[in-house]
Amino acid sequence: MTITAETLDKIDFNKSAGLVPAIIQDATSGRVLMLGYMNDAAVSNTLATGQVTFFSRSKNRLWVKGESSGHYLQLQSMMIDCDADTLLVQATPSGPVCHTGQSTCFGDDFQALSFLGHLEGVVQNRFDHPSGQSYTSSLFKAGLDKIIQKVGEEAIEVVIEAKNDDKDLFLGELADLTFHILVLLRAKGIRLEEVIDVLRKRHQ
Repeated sequence: MTITAETLDKIDFNKSAGLVPAIIQDATSGRVLMLGYMNDAAVSNTLATGQVTFFSRSKNRLWVKGESSGHYLQLQSMMIDCDADTLLVQATPSGPVCHTGQSTCFGDDFQALSFLGHLEGVVQNRFDHPSGQSYTSSLFKAGLDKIIQKVGEEAIEVVIEAKNDDKDLFLGELADLTFHILVLLRAKGIRLEEVIDVLRKRHQ
């Protein structure tokens, strides 16, 4: 069941002294990012603000993930399991999730598709928190026309390198195009997951 402000009372907080475990999953890649605990106030704050909030057992207070690092988790959906005592929270990270600097609390040994979801989060972070030292931020500052131009230029370079036999150069141009497509998606307010959904429907 999907949890909203109207269905908050469906969560069983009584089994574990007012807390329920919350599994945090990358909304794009499906990768498990971390495990935290929520009470009713943490769930309510998550739903109200869109930023994943936990109850810190060590600090004995609500804790917004990213409040210190700036690497927030943007809520996409929240569901309860069949026993109503565990939450599955799908979110979009805006940077590394683990305090060690790794993408997840379970280490950085992950598949290529998962990295695209991570990279999308990095692009989102540059959009939300512009930096004068960031190339990505400079693209957003330049505007949509500049971003579209860059995608076009990179696409042409991919075509050119496809005619040659240098694999490394070809892969490099493909990587450049993929990155700029992620920037264009963010500029248009579209998530990579939406593109994947179109591909999934076509495959069916």
